[in-house]
Amino acid sequence: MATLNILSAGAAQAVVQNVIADFKRDTGNDVAADFGAVGAMKAKAQGGAPVDVIVLTNTMIDELIASGFVAAGRADLGKVGTGVAVRAGVAKPDVANADALCAALCAASAIIFPDPAVATAGKIVMACLEKLGITAEVKGRLKFFPNGNAAMNWLVTEGDATAIGITQNTEILPIKGVRYVGPLPDEFQAKATYSAGCVANSRQAAAAKDFVSRLTSPAARPMLLAAGYEF
Repeated sequence: MATLNILSAGAAQAVVQNVIADFKRDTGNDVAADFGAVGAMKAKAQGGAPVDVIVLTNTMIDELIASGFVAAGRADLGKVGTGVAVRAGVAKPDVANADALCAALCAASAIIFPDPAVATAGKIVMACLEKLGITAEVKGRLKFFPNGNAAMNWLVTEGDATAIGITQNTEILPIKGVRYVGPLPDEFQAKATYSAGCVANSRQAAAAKDFVSRLTSPAARPMLLAAGYEF
């Protein structure tokens, strides 16, 4: 039985896992998938980890195409915005504008988000805190995680009633036990397009193309919309 190896940004984890289930059933192939922050996944791929399909931001996929690592023919999933979450059952804080968001973050017991050293969402959050002028004030309450999935699961198990999580919408909506509050105000958004590519030297080229087609075809749009992607 052939194994298709996938490295994927955490922002695409829910949809990739959905496609994996159908792909395995339809093809009989096995799949080995790893999910994490985009920087970590790119480094892992370039470090020699087995990979046939890779899902990162469109800019990173373009870089890998230019270097010859990924075959030409980037396939876009859609754009992803950044949102705010609290533990399920907790009242939603007001985050509708900069002043409300600032007040909510300053009142939070912890602010949970992906590590800005490797994750797109983490960089967006740090830029937001800088724009609000509260980085120094909340520094001791910032908690970094390898990816948004890990951050949201910590919020479920460890967060209290005033803890706030911030990550990409596609890493909030699929997680049971968290409550989506809403998007960051427009002035703090930096929406990223996520894309899939087939690795150029893959021994599973046909299977890789099949998987990417299933993930990004027009038929996949309802699934992507439900997961938080925008077109």
